[in-house]
Amino acid sequence: MISHLIYNARVVNEGRSFLGFVAVGDDGLIAEVGEGMPSQEMLAQAKEAVDTQGWLLLPGAIDVHVHFRDPGLTHKGDFATESMAALKGGVTSVIDMPNVKPVTVTLADWERKMERAAQVSHVNYSAYFGATADNIPSLMDLDYSRVAGVKLFLGSSTGNMLLNDPATLRQLLSTVPAVIAVHAEDDAMVKAGMEWAKREFEGGEVPIPMHSAIRSRRACFSAAKQIIELARETGARLHLLHVSTQEELVLLDDGGVGEKRVTAETCPHYLLLSAYDYPRLGAKMKCNPAIKLPSDAAALRQALLDGRIDTIGTDHAPHLWSEKHGDALTAASGMPSIQFALPLMLDMLPPEVVVEKMAHNPARIFGIVRRGFLRPGYHADMVLVSPTEWTVTRDDILSPCGWSPYEGRTLNHRVERTFVAGPSPLHFYR
Repeated sequence: MISHLIYNARVVNEGRSFLGFVAVGDDGLIAEVGEGMPSQEMLAQAKEAVDTQGWLLLPGAIDVHVHFRDPGLTHKGDFATESMAALKGGVTSVIDMPNVKPVTVTLADWERKMERAAQVSHVNYSAYFGATADNIPSLMDLDYSRVAGVKLFLGSSTGNMLLNDPATLRQLLSTVPAVIAVHAEDDAMVKAGMEWAKREFEGGEVPIPMHSAIRSRRACFSAAKQIIELARETGARLHLLHVSTQEELVLLDDGGVGEKRVTAETCPHYLLLSAYDYPRLGAKMKCNPAIKLPSDAAALRQALLDGRIDTIGTDHAPHLWSEKHGDALTAASGMPSIQFALPLMLDMLPPEVVVEKMAHNPARIFGIVRRGFLRPGYHADMVLVSPTEWTVTRDDILSPCGWSPYEGRTLNHRVERTFVAGPSPLHFYR
């Protein structure tokens, strides 16, 4: 039997866009993807038939870079609230980061996080395992058909996850048989930037725009260069997170994902905002790495088109507004963005590119089983998007933090409905 039949839609999938339909079976798997109109027999069979009148029908977005704050930081949000924001934004699968309390660096803590997600998540889920100087031997024993990958922090982080000793890094990259997702900022350069700012402003308040000087482009390039060279020496699978500068792009290969061992991500805020937006947004746009110049945003957009940047993740990181008060040294870094990322990117890029960077390539890079594509036999994770003009208001925001850097922005695409074949834990080809 057909549970859902979505038809008269502009289907965007695997580099093509066509008027067609997707039929979903009672088992939650895609039964058929077709061009043109479905048969009358198929329409009669369907328990629910949706005539979209030309709306976009896309594979659900896969966000491999979220901070859902569970456990220990749930005053900001939790797996229930943030996965609901994801669902509203057309994101059907997420991979959560380990810098919570306690940090996710033991199997017991990883299992507890997965149990929590199983209880409350509205979307499919997995989580990274955080690397430390002490737990590298245990990383070989993980079940990487369930664990999405390992998160590596080269810059200061929560708990004891800073790891920048060359010998230990080599051991890590030679050991892990899965994706290593890396936050690449040179810790010594960032700390030197902080000390410079304190001296420059004589112990007073450091203006928020100085954040982009403190966490400099040199700090990003230096760390990225070091870890990419080491990954290529060891043959590790490295995914460079939140690329923010044009200099980092020279380190990356162009073209399709294919046989790449080093892949890269950027985020909507690095594509849409620049340091010139600090007077308007202040701490709302303070994040790590810092947002840079308009020329960087332009270079990153081009890199999405030529394949040097492979994925778009959100780095969704809600903070209470009270935690964003302060200066460049004290205001919390991070922003909520998962609810609006897909419409924002559809306003900027061709839908075929958006689908490749937000669904296909995350599935390819992480080896996510039967998700990320509209194919018969795949899980029916899908999103319907209408060509509707609307303006983001505070009332739209589902994250309990209650604010967004995109408040007041007018968008030309709106997520109308998200289908999730689950929610279920993600599984990975290994």
